[in-house]
Amino acid sequence: MPSVITANRLEDGIVVYLSEDDKWLPDLASARVADDETDLENLSTIAGQAAADQLIVGAYSMAVDLSEGTPQAKSVREQIRASHRPTISAVTEIQ
Repeated sequence: MPSVITANRLEDGIVVYLSEDDKWLPDLASARVADDETDLENLSTIAGQAAADQLIVGAYSMAVDLSEGTPQAKSVREQIRASHRPTISAVTEIQ
């Protein structure tokens, strides 16, 4: 199953994805896709080093769909994370 590595950038908490050039970018479309367990292990090693270097936190793999040519989040949770939008509406001040 195609997968990517996602995490949160330690500096500001933004959701990021490991890219083809081993950078952590906020765009899921730029994520490097692992096609098998060996690829995924290699990406996990890169993520482990980035965590040790205090660039990211909470790295894990997530399944993606490639039917549209670029990685698309499969789960609702990951679709929300990829959207970079809050899941609650803004609260207005009561006067």
